[in-house]
Amino acid sequence: MTAAPAIPKGLEGVVAAETEMSFIDGQKGILEYVGIPIGELSANSNFEEVVFLLWNKRLPTKNELESFTRELRNNYDIPGALLKRIFELPKDAQPMHVLRTMISLLALYDPNPNANDVASAREKALRILASAPVIVANFDRHRRGEAPIHPDDSLGFAANFLYMLNGERPTPTMERAFDVCMILHADHGLNNSTFTARVIISTLSDVYSALTGAVGSLRGPLHGGANEGVMEMLGKIPSLDAVESFVMDKLAKKDRIMGFGHRVYKTTDPRATDLQKLAKQLAADTGNTPLYEKSTKIEEIMEREVGAKGIHPNVDFYSATTYHCIGLKLDLFTPMFALSRISGWSGHMLEQLADNRLYRPTVRYVGPHNQPYTPIDQR
Repeated sequence: MTAAPAIPKGLEGVVAAETEMSFIDGQKGILEYVGIPIGELSANSNFEEVVFLLWNKRLPTKNELESFTRELRNNYDIPGALLKRIFELPKDAQPMHVLRTMISLLALYDPNPNANDVASAREKALRILASAPVIVANFDRHRRGEAPIHPDDSLGFAANFLYMLNGERPTPTMERAFDVCMILHADHGLNNSTFTARVIISTLSDVYSALTGAVGSLRGPLHGGANEGVMEMLGKIPSLDAVESFVMDKLAKKDRIMGFGHRVYKTTDPRATDLQKLAKQLAADTGNTPLYEKSTKIEEIMEREVGAKGIHPNVDFYSATTYHCIGLKLDLFTPMFALSRISGWSGHMLEQLADNRLYRPTVRYVGPHNQPYTPIDQR
């Protein structure tokens, strides 16, 4: 009797779709968007241009970028009734739950929410991408007891979010740091949340449902929620001198060191390399150098102890320090990931709709057969 083929747990190694958006070589530490190395984009581009690149599979001309940026800014405002709802939510609600719920609610203000041809899906994706920062920033203002701030369409995506959050325009360093974070998180192959978005839209459901599901997936601590765990870990280490004993104790107990290891990368995550440089500059500018030094000390110890096993920093490790230096509360870290990744999720939905086939994997049954039904009074 032929043995049944092994099932790769978590579908590891299974190719489930084709994409032109991002390429990853985990062995060499390469990440490219439409063939352009991520370091080139983080050094030279901005988030709006990266979104255009992902959705159109090419860089825009100057006029195209201006037009796309204008279109995005024209969609910053959310319906007044939705803004009112945000300020009626419980102040102790978790921001990721708020974002997930409000994206779903946006569908109620769309006169044709179920349209899922490629052109309509693109319009809805752009509207959600533009609206998400307004939702997150104003919920944070609500829970702090502060008045809503309407978006400023003279500002770019990154600057506008920080303006709404803090009530003042960000410094150039803060704006650029946040913009780079948005670039680095925009897309990353068929990760769990992206797969979720593609699976949902493959049923010819609607964009709102697909992105709501993706937000739910990203919230998990094994996915986008890991950056919060990094910051919590750093907060438990009282000083630079305490880092060695903290890390070694964790390793001895076989506890996970948050921000290290990746399902794909067997070398340092290239996004972590860019974020480390950014975190160092921001830490110096904002008086958080001790936090950055603790981070680099952890990386040094981990490289010494487990680097040979392919366990290296991932994007979450230095994004935690970066977001802290920008002044974000801990529970806003994962929503920041979502604000960026909406662009990648949406690009994958557009690819799926352009050549769609319903996802319907099979499952291997391993239970019993021909079992008798036992009447309830005999059980």
